[in-house]
This record gives sequence, structure tokens and C-alpha cells, in this order.
Amino acid sequence: MKFIGIIPARFQSTRFPGKPLALIHGKPMIQWVTERTRSVLEEVWVATDHNGIAQTVEAFGGKFVMTSSEHRSGTDRCAEAARILSEKTDFDAVINVQGDEPFIQPEQIRELINCFTPGVEIATLIREITDPTELENPNKPKVVTGINGQALYFSRSVVPYLRGKAPAEWVQHHTYWAHIGMYGYRKDILQEITRLQPGKLETAESLEQLRWLENGYRIQTAITRFESFGIDTPEDLDKAMQLFKPIFV
Repeated sequence: MKFIGIIPARFQSTRFPGKPLALIHGKPMIQWVTERTRSVLEEVWVATDHNGIAQTVEAFGGKFVMTSSEHRSGTDRCAEAARILSEKTDFDAVINVQGDEPFIQPEQIRELINCFTPGVEIATLIREITDPTELENPNKPKVVTGINGQALYFSRSVVPYLRGKAPAEWVQHHTYWAHIGMYGYRKDILQEITRLQPGKLETAESLEQLRWLENGYRIQTAITRFESFGIDTPEDLDKAMQLFKPIFV
């Protein structure tokens, strides 16, 4: 299979306007994401609706594709970019790397790629939860998988409930999985899932991947040992630059 990387990057953000252009040790965030993705994938495109981001990408030698400003999710922006790129290049699947993930590890991309055995439609990453505080955090989605590694359900709540044990002890008696929001999609499946209407599960949990499960699509998971740290605010960036400082050395 031939994979391409697409990095959705929008300028507008309520909590951090212009964050793809925020400088990290002299380089814009979107450049860090692009370069780390290009260390694995030969063809990487930034999908944006902002001329300033496009010009920045062009200046450091990256490739960009202009997309609509009306998209509600990175998946929708990826789908439009994939439609445009399918007229320029040949590929079988898309790896979606978020534009606010400058600390992504190249190995995570390889882990996603390795998911695509015959029949796999969508792939994503999961990581074991060892901290009870993370388990209780609704901003950290959890996932339950079957014995074949396919996702059964995603939730902001703790799943499964562990009967007979105090919640503070749950991670000691059961393996819980955190969802890492990176995806790979087969090219045709990406177009299909973005044509679906939001369902009851997605509306309840505000997790778009539940729309795909509710409509019968299969999501294969791969275990990663790497932490994910998306940047939502300037404070997130300050904290992350301290936590992940060795990455930029």
C-alpha cells in the first residue's frame, strides 16, 4: 500500500489563534509536525484554509493544499485534501497527523501503517492508562477493544466499570486504554465516513469516531508506548516544551 500524510492546520482557534505558526525553538509548529512526519512518509501535505500557513509551509520546503474554511473537523479537512490530491498523485491510504502535535514520534506513524493488513478500514492508536487521575478525566477519551484489537467503543467515561473494586484501584486490576487521536484511513473509507450524519452516540459523547462505529465501520487499534500532547493553549505549549525538551535537541 502507498501512504500519504495529510496534516490539517487551521489558523482560527478560540483558545490559541494562529497556533500552527507558533515558534518552537525558532521554527513554526507546523514545520516541526511536517518534518517529523516526513521522516517516515515520502509524501506529506499540509491541508489549510489560511494563506499565511500556506506561505510558511512553502517557505520551509513543504507542500500544501488549500481547503475550505467551513470544515468542522480535521477528518473533514483531510477528506477534501485527499479528493484534491487524488487528481495529482496515487495513494491507497491517508495518515492524518494533527497540526498541533509537534511532539509526535515517527514510530507512532509506523505503528499506524503496520495496522493496514487486508480488510482494515480505519486505524488508530491506544496507550495503556496507569494513572487513576487520567482514567477519571473526561477530556481523555478511553477505548475498549476486542480480542482482535478492533475498537468496540470510545467514551469519555471510565469503561469498563470494575465491579467490587474502589475506583482508585481500577488501573491495578484491569488494563484500561487511552485513545491517541491519530488516524489512518483507506482512501475510499475516508470519503465514506465524512458523508455520514452525526448519530446519537457521537452527539452524546462528542467523539466523531462513534459515528463510524455506529454505522458499522471497523477501527483497528495499535498499542503505542508514546504519550500524546496536543497544543490547545499557549500555556500547553510552555508546559510541553519543558516536558518534551529532548525532542528538540
